[in-house]
Amino acid sequence: MTRPSPKDIKAMAETSGVPVEANVAERIANSIGPAFEGFSAIAGTLPFDLEPASFLLAQVLEAGK
Repeated sequence: MTRPSPKDIKAMAETSGVPVEANVAERIANSIGPAFEGFSAIAGTLPFDLEPASFLLAQVLEAGK
């Protein structure tokens, strides 16, 4: 998987039921971008994938505690 753009982040978050504003999507893309670049050498060989919507959903659930 390639580094997601803010547009990709926004679409994934909305699909997961946690809509985000454009500036939040931009911050998430900037935050997780280095992880995608760091794992690019072994992309597709790990038993999981990086998915930014889960990050935001975890924050929403934690805030509701």
